[in-house]
Amino acid sequence: MSLPDVERPDLPEYMTWEELERLPEKLADQIELWEGRVVWVRRGPGEHQTAMRRLTNEIERCARDAMSAHPQWCWRANLETSVFFGSTGKSDFVTPDFVVHRCLPVGADIRAADTVLVGEVLSPSNTPSEVETKKARYAGAGIPSYWEVDLTPDLTGIGALRVYILEVGHAELPPGVRPLRNANYLLAGQWTPDSCAGISFPYPFSLEIPWAALVF
Repeated sequence: MSLPDVERPDLPEYMTWEELERLPEKLADQIELWEGRVVWVRRGPGEHQTAMRRLTNEIERCARDAMSAHPQWCWRANLETSVFFGSTGKSDFVTPDFVVHRCLPVGADIRAADTVLVGEVLSPSNTPSEVETKKARYAGAGIPSYWEVDLTPDLTGIGALRVYILEVGHAELPPGVRPLRNANYLLAGQWTPDSCAGISFPYPFSLEIPWAALVF
């Protein structure tokens, strides 16, 4: 997530959604609550925001094409929109860089159960541990698809995109070995501008995105 500089005050380690709402908006926008724990969102360069917008616009275009062909479907693509975990309460949420969810009533909160795709544009400040921890939260919430985006070294576009799909069922492991997490993502697609003309993937609807649309 790319955000303007705002001085971070001392805050409690844990907060409720109601307490978060009482903070200034520019400050609250830098915070996610992970089961009530305050997690500060790292900033990215200005190009980070552009990449999010380019990709979300293309995903939205593909969603509209899919809905035209299948009127029974209804999807919404959004930027930096909070996704709440659990069926009630708001003190456990993340704010993906981009998200696709089922259509909901106006003003309704987006729950993980309504969400089919989340994505993050990675910044140099993101550590591998941070990336994997957030990915594990998405998987644990049962979100079927997770996208991970790298910028080009010169920050002129998207340099790589990886699509992960939530594993259905459990892999066979040696006797006595148990997985660390109950849900995991498997890499299902990987693209770079020099390897293909664009991104092509069938889930959650047909996605055909030319690289030319992601240059800025």
